[in-house]
Formats: sequence, structure tokens, C-alpha cells
Amino acid sequence: MKFCSQCGSVVEHQIPPGDHLPRFICGTCQTIHYENPKVIVGCVPEYQGKILLCKRAIEPRLGFWTIPAGFMENGETLEAGAARECLEEAQAHVSIGSLLAIVDVVHAHQVHVMFRAKLEKPEFGAGAESLEVGLYSPEEIPWSDIAFRSIEFALKRYLSDRQTGIETVHTTQFNGKVWHQPSEEG
Repeated sequence: MKFCSQCGSVVEHQIPPGDHLPRFICGTCQTIHYENPKVIVGCVPEYQGKILLCKRAIEPRLGFWTIPAGFMENGETLEAGAARECLEEAQAHVSIGSLLAIVDVVHAHQVHVMFRAKLEKPEFGAGAESLEVGLYSPEEIPWSDIAFRSIEFALKRYLSDRQTGIETVHTTQFNGKVWHQPSEEG
């Protein structure tokens, strides 16, 4: 950040009084500009035992597979954002279910929030951000071509919960190349 969004003056990167982290501060109007993590929302849509996956048409990870997910927008709930992303990326209408996973992606300054979802009808297609979209049984999931560790984490926990019949909220964190799992269950 170079300029203040309040008055247009140049900002400085310094620790404000009473804080412990450097922030962008306007030297003219003293506005502090906080930078906080972005929220990614998504869902694992299921239809008759198969999971809807999208092949990414955009970077990062162009050509790799993911569940429908993306940046949450202002003015929407987590669930509404997950449903919107599914409609945008897979042209599919879903019923959002219970919370599945929360993943802190520390190095990317993101929090990924994933839900379970039911695909209402087997109607879907490739949206602008997808090269192709399809329903996959657990054995058919292209595990070596999954785009992100958070998606792999959510998919594996989804399938594990489905097998046990118990829906659990799973959490973990990734920081760079380190994959940290807080507990045996996580």
C-alpha cells in the first residue's frame, strides 16, 4: 500500500502506539490501514455418492482439481458464499449442509471454510473459472492432481466422516510447506 484511501496521502509502515505489529499509517490523517486474512468459502457437493469436482481454468494451480470454492464477498454469509461459488464455478445448485473444515492457511493470509453440500440435481457445467466439471466416486478422485492441501484435507475428512456416519468439524493449519495437524483426529 502506498497511499491512504481516506485522504490520498503517502502511508508509512510502522507500529502504531499501543499495537505490536507494523501497519500502514497515513502521515496526514493518521488513519491506520489494517490488512487481515481473506476468507475462502467452499463446499463438497455430493450426488448419489459421487463428489462434484472442478478442473481449474485459472491460476494458481491451473489444470488442477478442486471443489467449488473462492473468496467470500462482503454482505454474504459463509453458506451463501459457498453456494454462490458452486453456482459460479460448476453451474450447480446445492443445498449447503453442516460445517466440514476450517483451515488456517497462514502463509497465504487466508482462512478456508468448507461445508458439506448436496447437489440438488445432476445438472452442472464448467463456469468461467473451470475447464471441466464432473462427478467422481471416491476411487476416481484424482488425488495427485488436487490443487490445494486445504482441498485435499477437506475431501479426505468428508469421506472419512461419510464412512463413519458422524459429521465432525475438522481444523488444521498450513504454514508454508509444513502441514500441521493439531491432533490425531484433526
